Amino acid sequence: MILVAAMLLDAAVGEPRWLWTRVTHPAVLIGRVIGWADERFNTDPHRKLRGVLLVIALLVGSIVIGSFLAALGGLVEALAAAILLAQRSLADHVAAVGRALRLSTVSGRASVAQIVGRDTSAMDGPAVARAAIESGAENLSDGVIAPAFWFLIGGLPAMLAYKAINTADSMIGYRTPRHAEFGWAAARFDDVLNLIPARLTALLLCIGARHWPDWRALAHDARTHRSPNAGWPEAAMARALGIALSGPRSYHGQMRNFPWVNATGKRDAGPAQIGQAVRLLWRAWGLMVLATALITLA
Repeated sequence: MILVAAMLLDAAVGEPRWLWTRVTHPAVLIGRVIGWADERFNTDPHRKLRGVLLVIALLVGSIVIGSFLAALGGLVEALAAAILLAQRSLADHVAAVGRALRLSTVSGRASVAQIVGRDTSAMDGPAVARAAIESGAENLSDGVIAPAFWFLIGGLPAMLAYKAINTADSMIGYRTPRHAEFGWAAARFDDVLNLIPARLTALLLCIGARHWPDWRALAHDARTHRSPNAGWPEAAMARALGIALSGPRSYHGQMRNFPWVNATGKRDAGPAQIGQAVRLLWRAWGLMVLATALITLA
């Protein structure tokens, strides 16, 4: 029930600006530690070994801190867990893109640039909408379902450990000359930690949409994605809305010809589809809360 309380608190309050403009968010602190380690230890030789040691340090530190906070009582544990969840902020950010896109494509680009890492300056309206919907689907898994799943498995220590590894993957888990070796362990371990949650997210999205697709076809779509896990929630969202997601996009001025997920779906997404996606994010969240409550009562 601590997790249920945390999910409800996050949904009600989100990430209040008055608090996080005065106090450093734990995710920012984790990011600073990873950034410091990247600058200090990502040097030749033995980059891969140093990356493995960083992952171990993040796990040990997270478990120690999480165990300490959990020992302070259920209220502290629920507050800490709520801070590590991101349902309200995710839904608000995606919905904001839809509102901005209704005003103009330029406004939509500026709004979606806050939640995606790709180039947005040349996006047309449908590309803006698809980017927002993709971000919503992927971050539902990374920011909500996966942390909740790991809380169910191992309480606050496991949840905090997941967030630390997921943050490390987002910062150093790239196949670039600088991070291919140093970030290898973070990227691979993040893949393992998201193996079940990503598929669980896809299932929740399918149930929430009351649209049960051919699971083999959905799995085929998921495997076309560049990520072994992110393709699952994106494929489920794409099929639920009848649109195509992923596809070609630009990073740092370089066009990347990624395949489409649900390639036969419509590609002219707009504010209406963003609104549908936001409602589906909330339905999947509600199903996770319900499932957690039922597990507690079982």
